[in-house]
Amino acid sequence: MRRGKSSRTTARSRLPSAMGAGATFFLVGQLHAAQADVNETTRQKPTSQLSTVVVQGAKLSDTQQAERALKDVAGGVNFIDSSDVEKGRVSTNTDIFALQPGVIATQGGGNNDGGRISIRGSGINKGVGYFRAGIFYLFDGLPVSGPGGTPYELFEPLGLSHTEVLRGANAFDIGSLYLGGAINYVTKTGYDAAPLQVRYEAGSYGYQKRQISSGQVFGPLDYYVSLTDSSSDGFQDQTRAKSAGFAGNVGYQFSPQLKTRLYYRYRTTDNETPGYITKAQLQDDPKQANPTSVNVRAHRKQPGSTWVASKTQYTFDDDSNLEFGLVYHEYPIDARQGVNRTVWGFNDYSASLKYDRLDTLFGKNSTTRLNLLRTEHMNGYSKTSVRIPSGVTANLPVGSEVRKAEYQGSDTVLSASNETEVVNNKLWLSAGLSAVQFERKARVSYPVGGEADNPDNPIEKDDWEFAPRIGVRYQITPDWQLFGNLSRTVEAQQSWAFLSGAQVFTSGPATGLNSGGQKLEPQVADTLEFGTRGQFGRNKWDLTFYRSNVKDELLSVIIREATSTSDALTSEYNASKTIHQGVELGLDSLLYENGGDSLHLRQSYTYSDFFYRDDDQFGGNQLPGIPKHNYQAELRYDFNSGVYVGVNTYYASKTSVDFANTNTAGSYNLWGAILGWDSPKKDWSLYLDLRNITDQKYAATISPTFDAKGSDPRTIIPGDGFGAYAGVQYSFR
Repeated sequence: MRRGKSSRTTARSRLPSAMGAGATFFLVGQLHAAQADVNETTRQKPTSQLSTVVVQGAKLSDTQQAERALKDVAGGVNFIDSSDVEKGRVSTNTDIFALQPGVIATQGGGNNDGGRISIRGSGINKGVGYFRAGIFYLFDGLPVSGPGGTPYELFEPLGLSHTEVLRGANAFDIGSLYLGGAINYVTKTGYDAAPLQVRYEAGSYGYQKRQISSGQVFGPLDYYVSLTDSSSDGFQDQTRAKSAGFAGNVGYQFSPQLKTRLYYRYRTTDNETPGYITKAQLQDDPKQANPTSVNVRAHRKQPGSTWVASKTQYTFDDDSNLEFGLVYHEYPIDARQGVNRTVWGFNDYSASLKYDRLDTLFGKNSTTRLNLLRTEHMNGYSKTSVRIPSGVTANLPVGSEVRKAEYQGSDTVLSASNETEVVNNKLWLSAGLSAVQFERKARVSYPVGGEADNPDNPIEKDDWEFAPRIGVRYQITPDWQLFGNLSRTVEAQQSWAFLSGAQVFTSGPATGLNSGGQKLEPQVADTLEFGTRGQFGRNKWDLTFYRSNVKDELLSVIIREATSTSDALTSEYNASKTIHQGVELGLDSLLYENGGDSLHLRQSYTYSDFFYRDDDQFGGNQLPGIPKHNYQAELRYDFNSGVYVGVNTYYASKTSVDFANTNTAGSYNLWGAILGWDSPKKDWSLYLDLRNITDQKYAATISPTFDAKGSDPRTIIPGDGFGAYAGVQYSFR
């Protein structure tokens, strides 16, 4: 991590917009003039010699250092303090990313972990039941994502210190070359946790969540542990969910130069899946689920996922650091859909080596970073067997195996970068280059006979790509920064996707493969980005513009929609050339302050314009799945006593449900309110969190179909109706 010298404050930004009721907040949030208090002091001739007083600034915590380091990135980033998130309900990851510019996070299908998270169009059309794609996920700087994508069951939002988001190619230095960038969840340690803390949440639709945690420091050793469990009946039919998990770490400081930390995460989830419904069904009754899912009690179970890691850091001197990381990740899945049951199993390991050094070049500071990261499947497979007798070809008995597939693969990234200060505390130039290798191998081992009869089985891919990056930061004033970069991102398809598609299900024992074998190419995007962040008076802002030229974009499409008797079928493929461009803005305004009371207005706006570039079939159509306009705001009054009260809104514009752009899911505007209290001693905290007060019917998630031809296809998962949630937390200090 670069040893930053800046003490700039967190940035937010704003773009005026008139979008339904949400426009009210923009009118309130106009920029205020900078205010300064000028105090005249009288000068008196000293009558005696005063002793010298040395004033030392407080040492920055790890969280403060992480926030400061993000401001040295020449591009769009987000820093999310968990203490802010925990002022309301903390059910899923969508609660973490509220009010964050550039991050689209929506929750459908109940209070489970399978929501949608998209940055700059990443995973733009993935359904909620998929492994996440397009974003590189990490815990404490160590990878969770791998060749199979990112399973989501380990992402418990409680127990975190903070979350870092590096949007797009700005995640270059941590080994991510994903279109959406990277999300790094940072766990609490003994240094920033209470010796004992308990938390309980409850609310609508049978929702309950409990946590007990502890963290302490004993000389050179510290630890943190957190146990959570939750359950919900769900707003929609067929959306019951439950989970239980453990997260912890222990660190040891051997010397001022050497320290190490061990991490362990384990979590189980069991989520019913409601399937997709039509827009007409949504408006009629958003609680209804697809009949297929209800009839067979479809659900997705993670019987126990494990993530074990270690990170050791050595400081050679004041200007040189080395970090070595190891990860083992096991994530089994038991998916029960329709007439079949598919059991997935993945075991990954990762190794990383990072080195950074601060030198001087022509008398100016120059930081060099080297990063090597490799993640590999140790074992990957899927086994499909008959679950129920009805509708099964040849009337195979329950339990009969109908298909078995095996997966192998690895991702290797080697990157080198340098940032040099050209003008003292004013101008920095950066440049870097990554070399990445993707290996993929997938085969159907049953019922396929052999390679001689099936030349496309196994499917094998070995791709090398290079990703350059150049960037600039210019500090106009200590509180105002300009930045820009030109970067490339490269992303390979998930290993299992080579065996997806209609042919898997329709060709039967003949192949079990996609027609001709699906040789998906890596997705490559060149992105130009520029923006500004800073503070003016009582306003903190962040503003980023970007445009990405994408080649071979990896897309998923429903090729046969779900019916009352059959599941939806999806296929993975490379698109023709596409464009992703947008604006990411945020603004945090202090509107009033007096005697410890304050009134804040937080706003974020994300403009997402994703479209084909002269496609043979779809021309310049919009890519479906993500609303073009997303606006969020919260107006909150904090009293000196610790009481806080606020109102919030979320607006999303309509979006296409198919690539032909023949039908759309409607726009929506949600309203909420919050009331809470943090005790002056910081031991007790209480809250009441009201969601969707107007009981709006809306499509939280879209999984697009190929061409709806103007019809109303089953592509929608509804969001929750009105809900009330309350929570209490107590910290034993």
